[in-house]
Amino acid sequence: ALAGFLGADVANLVFVTNATTGVNAILRSVEFHPGDEILTTDHDYNACRNVLEETARRSGAKVVVAQVPFPLQGEEEIVAAILKSVTPRTRLAMIDHVTSNTALVYPIERIIHELEALGVDTLVDGAHAPGMLPLELEKLRPAYYTGNLHKWTCSPKGSAFLWVRPDKQDEIQPAVISHGNNTSRAGHPPFQDRFDWAGTHDLTAWLCIPAAIDWLRNCLPGGWDALRRHNHSLLLEARQLICGRFDLAPPCPENLLGSMATLPLPGRLAESEGRFPVDPLYTRLADGYGIEMPIIHFGGKRWMRISSHLHNSLDEYRYLADSLEMISLS
Repeated sequence: ALAGFLGADVANLVFVTNATTGVNAILRSVEFHPGDEILTTDHDYNACRNVLEETARRSGAKVVVAQVPFPLQGEEEIVAAILKSVTPRTRLAMIDHVTSNTALVYPIERIIHELEALGVDTLVDGAHAPGMLPLELEKLRPAYYTGNLHKWTCSPKGSAFLWVRPDKQDEIQPAVISHGNNTSRAGHPPFQDRFDWAGTHDLTAWLCIPAAIDWLRNCLPGGWDALRRHNHSLLLEARQLICGRFDLAPPCPENLLGSMATLPLPGRLAESEGRFPVDPLYTRLADGYGIEMPIIHFGGKRWMRISSHLHNSLDEYRYLADSLEMISLS
């Protein structure tokens, strides 16, 4: 079920508990040397950046961060920023498919091909992509792709996958090495043996994946394509509503959005109040108004990130706008 959903060959897929675990497996398996460069962008996910930094510390490699503008006018700015940061020493690029902080859908197929032409492998952090975007991993063919299934696919937390191109599989070890390294099974490649038996683990979340995929497929006539169109359309309506209420300029074009959008906070709410484990505005929205919404710190400002799925309605975004208005006036 999962392989068909992802457009993947079963032999190239393994289960992991989350995309960050997938990133750990790749970066701890690939051999880096002093002077090597690992490329990422300033829109990357903090947990995965930490993996890059630790990998560089241990190996003597260097993390290079491409500065992708935000707001931006189009995908050319994303591609140009990444390619401009490639040097002859670049060994690997970790690139988001959908950025967590800024909610941008990167032109990942183009990026993979452009980097490959320069001799650079790509590790795609696709944490938000499965369920939000259609995937054909065998056609996309990066070196590595990892994604979560507890987000837009609504499987339980702990359900995620790692796809590795066949020519790269021999060198890849799971983040936890255990019995699978010397316990083979008939009909399974060693790559899957290593990941499938990585110590004692509750497999319940993985076993729920087919049911989650099928359940959402049957929610709307037209299946997953219709569901993705619904979520994208609702997201654009919500963005237009909020931007119109507060006279905000949308920070990116519609074609760079899936089912999330990061927007400026209105007025003084955009001013950063420093770094907190939990942003005070997030707490105020949750405790005072019953609203769960990430508050993003990026580029010295605070932003809000809205999302859309089948359980959301446009009235909820009107309520969000009303709540922000009341908070800004208080």
